Amino acid sequence: MTSPSSNEPRGFALYVGITEDDAKAAGVSLQHIVTELKTTLNAMVPETHTHAAIALAPKGAGGRDLDIVRMALHDPAALAKLKPASSTNEYEVVIDISRKRVEIGDEMAPLTYKEFALLQFLVLREGQTVKRETIIEALWAADDEDIPNSRTIDVHIRRLRSKLGAYEDIVRTVRGVGYRFDRHADVTIYYGVAPSPDMI
Repeated sequence: MTSPSSNEPRGFALYVGITEDDAKAAGVSLQHIVTELKTTLNAMVPETHTHAAIALAPKGAGGRDLDIVRMALHDPAALAKLKPASSTNEYEVVIDISRKRVEIGDEMAPLTYKEFALLQFLVLREGQTVKRETIIEALWAADDEDIPNSRTIDVHIRRLRSKLGAYEDIVRTVRGVGYRFDRHADVTIYYGVAPSPDMI
């Protein structure tokens, strides 16, 4: 016999991390996606009650879209992961522009010179979507024998992400356009005293 205090499932929440720009790149809109999901649910289980809410964030705000959505809609599991600020100012990831290195915890990420240059280029344009062509023009000389194409840039990005481990999502793909750096709360950046050459 079920006790009066026991719980039972009454529904579920599905958090979806996707921007309006990403939806448009796929030929749809957020409203269209929501409508299609509701239609599918009603077809599977008639009389299903649904409610949709769009999570908003300031333009240029960093972080994964899914994390932003879960926090904005007060997902208990996401809120439970929040940690108080460390009094020792320690971070899980340090991107040190001045020393050309990335530290993940107590270890140094084994980035090649070109991989760090690629990461730095995106970091210095935090929150901006950078086209593949722009990256190629900035990081490879016009007469370079191994100047890459768009597909090669994708390979460089995949290798970079693989070395960032659990933080690979700080380098975001904007479908059909290029890439963007989104800073996580546990990522800090040390900038050099002088401006980076690619910002002059």
